[in-house]
Amino acid sequence: MRRLAKVIPVLCLAAAAAAAPAILADDHILVGEEFDYTVRRGDTLAGIEARFAVTPQSLAARNRLPVTKRLAPGKVLRVDNRHIVPKALENGILINIPQRLLFYFVGGRLDAWYPVALGQPGSWQTPTGSYRVVRKEKDPVWEVPVSIQEEMRRKGEKVQTRVPPGPDNPLGEYRLGLSLDCCGIHGTNAPQSIYRFQTHGCIRLAPQDAVDLFSRVSVGVPVEIIYETVLFSRDEDGKIFVEVHPDIYRHTEGNWETATAIAESRGLGSALKSARWEKILHDEEGIATRLPLRTSVWSEVAGLPDPGVPARASR
Repeated sequence: MRRLAKVIPVLCLAAAAAAAPAILADDHILVGEEFDYTVRRGDTLAGIEARFAVTPQSLAARNRLPVTKRLAPGKVLRVDNRHIVPKALENGILINIPQRLLFYFVGGRLDAWYPVALGQPGSWQTPTGSYRVVRKEKDPVWEVPVSIQEEMRRKGEKVQTRVPPGPDNPLGEYRLGLSLDCCGIHGTNAPQSIYRFQTHGCIRLAPQDAVDLFSRVSVGVPVEIIYETVLFSRDEDGKIFVEVHPDIYRHTEGNWETATAIAESRGLGSALKSARWEKILHDEEGIATRLPLRTSVWSEVAGLPDPGVPARASR
């Protein structure tokens, strides 16, 4: 489970496309934090990516390292893995595909969040929609879909039809079956794939996170899968943040158009003149980054409380 340290109540604004109306809702939170991490023997940027939900490119840029550089044990890295929760659920699982994050809510409060691996662009995309957990499986058997058998055949690999529990099973030790027939939420025998788009549509968790989520979730829990590349928020201190992810599935009209439309609709036109704004949109780093804006403008246009008054905390 990702640490819930420095969970900050925020007011959040999110959109998936420039044409979509901006959604303003309360009781949202900003998760993650900025911290120093001491490199351990065997660590790689990709391994740290999977653990903390931050890309190797972001880690390298913030620490002025080449992406390909080997990490020396004892080196201290600055890590920023702050993310905006797109919205709150009363109960259930929320997955935002561009973020590669899974959020679990209980009683309207965020109970846990995890980085995940999701479907590859092209024919293996993870679908959006509303579903439910219909079964819980420990030591699942993988009944290989015909489509994946055909892919194995095309690649010249040994065609498998059924994989029993064990170290070679790509489902790991725990699986949540969904009302979505093609996909489930499960562990993995390839933890280095976490926080990447490398699955055949399923939602893949690191082994320890699969154990943790499995222990929390019951059959019948709602699962909502969304696609939002651009998110805005205002924290309880009045600071405004924006988080931008690549449109990996090409589902939107473009992040520049999406972000500009949201900013203009909320009276944040001054953001468009900021060098930091251009960098955030260009880099698509996927980290919640503060904008140098006056919160009074945001408050007046969006109808938010005065920045001097603390925002209402999550229920």
